[in-house]
Formats: sequence, C-alpha cells, structure tokens
Amino acid sequence: MMEFHRRKASRETEISRWCQRRVKEPFNHQEEEDASPPAALRALSAGVYRTRSAAMAALGNSGTTTSSPMVVLAPKTKTKKKHFVQQKVKVFRASEPIVSVFIWGVNHSINDLSQVPVPVMLLPDDFKANTKVKVNNHLFNKENLPGHFKFKEYCPQVFRNLRERFGVEDLDFQVSLTRSPPVRIADDQGESLLLNSYDRTLVVKQISSEDVADMHNILSDYHQHIVKCHGSTLLPQFLGMYRVSVDSEEAYLIVMRNMFSHRLVVHRKYDLKGSLVDREASDKEREKELPTFKDMDFRNNMQKVYVTDEEKEKFMEKLNRDVEFLVKLKIMGYSLLLGIHDIDRTERDEEESGEVSNEEEPESENGLAPGPAVGSYGTSPEGIAGYMSSCKPLGLGEFDPYVDVYALRSCPGAPQREVYFMGLIDVLTQYDTKKKAAHAAKTVKHGAGAEISTVHPEQYAKRFRDFISNIFA
Repeated sequence: MMEFHRRKASRETEISRWCQRRVKEPFNHQEEEDASPPAALRALSAGVYRTRSAAMAALGNSGTTTSSPMVVLAPKTKTKKKHFVQQKVKVFRASEPIVSVFIWGVNHSINDLSQVPVPVMLLPDDFKANTKVKVNNHLFNKENLPGHFKFKEYCPQVFRNLRERFGVEDLDFQVSLTRSPPVRIADDQGESLLLNSYDRTLVVKQISSEDVADMHNILSDYHQHIVKCHGSTLLPQFLGMYRVSVDSEEAYLIVMRNMFSHRLVVHRKYDLKGSLVDREASDKEREKELPTFKDMDFRNNMQKVYVTDEEKEKFMEKLNRDVEFLVKLKIMGYSLLLGIHDIDRTERDEEESGEVSNEEEPESENGLAPGPAVGSYGTSPEGIAGYMSSCKPLGLGEFDPYVDVYALRSCPGAPQREVYFMGLIDVLTQYDTKKKAAHAAKTVKHGAGAEISTVHPEQYAKRFRDFISNIFA
C-alpha cells in the first residue's frame, strides 16, 4: 500500500512539473520530441481518470497560487442519440372511418390467415368461430385511421374455403379490397354502405345484425350447396363477413363477387321477382343515371334475353337447383338481377368520341392500368381484375368467364349484340312472422288471386321460375 501511494505521488509531481514548464517556456519545435507529456498525463487524456475530481487530484499544483498551471482537458465527446426510424407502412386513405378500419381489418385478417395452415376439413365449430381485434389509443394519423376501433371477422376458415371454391385467391381478395379504398356505387343513395372495390370485381354491402344472424343460420347449408355444385351457382358468392366498430358507430359488412362486369358497362338493369303487383320503377327511380327497372317494366319494354338454347338450358338448370336450395331453407323475396351491356351502343360511343378503348379497364392510383404483382388466378397480377392484364386484350363485348362468372353473350342473329349478367340477390329473407303478416295485408288489399310478392316459399319459387323461363326469346 505504501508503494502504491509513493508511485502515485511521483506521477503527480511529474505531471505538475511538466505543466509548469510548458506554461513558462514557449513551445520549441526542435524540442518536440522531448516535449511529449509524461505517461501519467497521457493516461489521463486517454480516460484513465474517469471523473473531473480525480483528474484534478492527479494534476495537482506546485503549492502556490501564482504558478498554477492551466491544464486543458480533452473536450468531452458528445454522441448523438440514435433515432430508430421504422419503415413507413402504407396508410389507407378513406373519407369514412368505417371504410378505413374495414380496409385495415381485411389486411390484418388475410395476413393472419396466411400463417395458419388450411384445415383438411371444416368442423362444426368453424361455422361459429370468429376473430376479434381491438385497437386502443394507437398513434395513427387520425385523418386516415381512428385511434380507437374494433374489428371482427366471422367464420374466417369457412369464408377462406368458400373463396377457394369460387376461384378467388386470398392475395387477390386482399389486393382488390386494400390497394385503394372501395368507392360508393354511383346510384346508391341509401344510408347503408354499398361499395365497389377499386377494380370493381367485389361488392361490399352493409347489412343488419339480423342479416348476420340469418347468414349464420344458412352458412353450413350454403357451404354444402357450393361444394355439391362445385361453385357453379347463380347465388351470391359470399367471400367474407365482418363487423367494424368505431366509437359508437357499428357496421356489419359482407363481401360478395360483383355480378356485373369490372370492365363492361351495364346500360340497363332489372330486378325481377316474378310478381306484377307494385313491381314498376317509380318516377324518382327513373330519373337516376342507371335506374333499376322491375317486372312490369320488363314486360312493357318488351325486353327479351337472346341466348342459345344450350345456354338457356344450362342457365335454367342452375336456377332450378339454386331455387330448390332456397325453398328447403324457407327463403323467399329473392330476385334475379339482370344487367345488360349494349355492344352496339358502346361501339357507337367510341366512334363518336374518336377513341379506341379496351372497354373500361380499372385504373391504378397513378392513372395507369394495373401491372403485374403478387396474387393469383394461377399466377395472378394485381387483384382479381389484374388477372385480365396478363391475358391478351379483349375486344368489344368480350369477357373472361373465369372473372365475369355471371355473364352470357347474346346468340348470333339476335336483334342486338348484348352481354347479359344474371344472378340471384336478396337471399337472406326467410318466411317468418313478418312475411306472414305482410302476405295477409297484401291479400286483403289486392285479392287472393293477385300475384303479390309475399307468398309461401313454394309458391314464390314456382311463380319465380315460371316468370324467369319466359324472359328468354
């Protein structure tokens, strides 16, 4: 211990003398070699003495106040605080919080499902299952996504299986709904949301909580029906069902394949139930850009569907099979949605405008046609509609039957060149107490023999099939 103190005192003395000499004598370049600081001071500047008090104690002084050396310590090095910048995630921009959360939720859901193996077979519990996500006080940009919301997906494995049977890959489904926000359908003026995906291949419809319950009631039978018919059906192709909660607002949303084309414009449309009572478009409806005409309008306009006998037979076979399924579930109130694309009118419009177009291709955010990306209809480009961009360009009135699954081309020799889109809609209405009451009221008003729309499911089905079989030329 005494040896340690002796060496320490020796170092302090050496440092003190060297400092005093450097203050009194000017620096001589020739003596640069001799002027190097002692080892003790080099150790000090190298950080051997970690504190200011230890450094001053090591340097010391000569014992007098007049000859105290001016010691310049090595400046304290400042290291900048590292800021870890996370990669920016795509922000979903939508004017309505419900839509923004829906997009976020679909993205989250598909990403989660991609990590879960596809089950060998669906179990009864899969038809009751759901997944929930609750986000509280998240630091999102409030203009794009609220900080508090809840998202719920119903029966994720069941709808995943249905998408597969309908030929819709999960990645295509995700891209079609999330690459750009869905937009309101032009002629939709109701309070409930009715949206088209940006590529117009999917429809997002707001439904009631009662509809959600009805969907749960029929989902197992619906899935079994789709399995039996190998996805070849006129029924709506249900692809997902969700609940979105933002603050006090709650919305139930169901996603279906668009029955109309994503590229061929529909010029006329009809909602046909097979009833002629109160089945005519109102004056207000007729003022719309694309009004929905009804059964009486179809008859008064002498409208017909011109297809080959073979296509009519295939169509009626599908229709009869689907209607039998609906009768078994005691469902009624459904309609045949008929959209008509007029090829001759499209050709005239193009000639007048001097444009040669490939019908209406969906545009991307930068105004360009969507290019290839990850997804699938085999090797898919962007979303469901993106499949088309990998194929040869389609001409006037042409469509791909794997995408426009509800489409039929008019037969050769038809008065007009047309494309028809036909599918069943409004299939969640079961014959319950309300329908029985409505049937009784309409019977009193119009008489027992009138073709009212609220009848028993078996009667409704027979009348509906008879009417639809006569819409063909």
